[in-house]
Amino acid sequence: MQDTPFRRSLRLLTTRRFGTFWFASLLANIGTWAQQVAQPWLMLSLGASPFLLGLDTFASGAPVLLLTLVGGALADRADRRRIITVFQSIQMLCPVLLVVLILTGTVQPWVVILMSLIVGITDALSMPSFQSIVPSIVEREQIPSGIALNTTQFNLSRILGPAIAGVLMTSVGMAGAFAVSAASYLPFILVALWVLPRYTPSADSTRWPSRQQLVQGVQEVWHQAPLRGALLTVFTTSVLCAPLITFCPVLIKAAFQGDAARFSLTVGAFGVGGLLGATALLAIDPTRDRRPLSSWAAVTYGVIVVLAALNRWAWALPALFVLAGIVMTTSNASANALLQATAPVRIRGQTVSLFMLAMRGGLALGGLLTGLTVSALGVRQALLLNGLLAIGAQLANGRAWRRAELQSTSSL
Repeated sequence: MQDTPFRRSLRLLTTRRFGTFWFASLLANIGTWAQQVAQPWLMLSLGASPFLLGLDTFASGAPVLLLTLVGGALADRADRRRIITVFQSIQMLCPVLLVVLILTGTVQPWVVILMSLIVGITDALSMPSFQSIVPSIVEREQIPSGIALNTTQFNLSRILGPAIAGVLMTSVGMAGAFAVSAASYLPFILVALWVLPRYTPSADSTRWPSRQQLVQGVQEVWHQAPLRGALLTVFTTSVLCAPLITFCPVLIKAAFQGDAARFSLTVGAFGVGGLLGATALLAIDPTRDRRPLSSWAAVTYGVIVVLAALNRWAWALPALFVLAGIVMTTSNASANALLQATAPVRIRGQTVSLFMLAMRGGLALGGLLTGLTVSALGVRQALLLNGLLAIGAQLANGRAWRRAELQSTSSL
């Protein structure tokens, strides 16, 4: 039987460290997505405006803008197992508190936003360590396959999490979804303590980097055309296209008079698309250039946002979200694989922190800005504007990315 890239990728799941890490991450992300579905619906049920919904997204992502470089430095200089364990434990307390407040009837929108801020801070400090795990437990040539497999479990959780949340929200109430989120942290924390490799710092990395060293690390990444193009692609997608997910509950409730079940179905459809996109990436040769995949998928994402804004049929929305999941996963996972496979080992943590800055920071800015335009123009008009801007920006960035690479190649 022919040994294809797809079969070689799947074999990673049979290894003890990667396989256990993959399964624990799946459970953790199922809980995360259950909360991601329940939280905006909870906000709307408490009478929150679209602006507050965007502010909640901004609160969870804004700390990335300030702290992600610190998180990258931590990933390069400290025990990543300890970093993940400490900050994930803090995060786990947030849904626990929300369960208590929901059951006692004392939850308020500002409390939800505050919990999002705490999660955002801990994410900013720990996610570079989390994102650096795959390259540390697989061979360098397996990094694209490892990232694609990790993306597969993330999108599988995007299907299972909303489905579980939908069942719990319509049966036992909002508290059930947040309880599942809290419980899902435990397996991942245990795996971080047991499976993930210890970090042994070198003599040069024991000192905390100065501000100048952090800036120099950013400049080193930014001056490399492949890395810069990948980061700009992810940032543009996060700012202009990701609000399609953030404001999905507003679109469903205001434009289609839908309920929580329809919302969870639509978010689950996005996860189906993400799973399809991640699975397709497993079949691609790890040595293939990921730039065209990332760039053109990002342009297509903008087109889908435009179509979702113009769509008048409730049955068509899940289909559009499947397509959105495919292209978003293809674009971001390809950019992430390019970044981690290309970046020098000594600044891999900083490179990953910039990827998180582009993705999560862009999502925060996009949520806040789109929240303002939704309040001023309406949800359809705001998404239409975002989609058109995304198409133009991604086409321009794709041309610049390709031109910079050609110039870099010709100078060698």
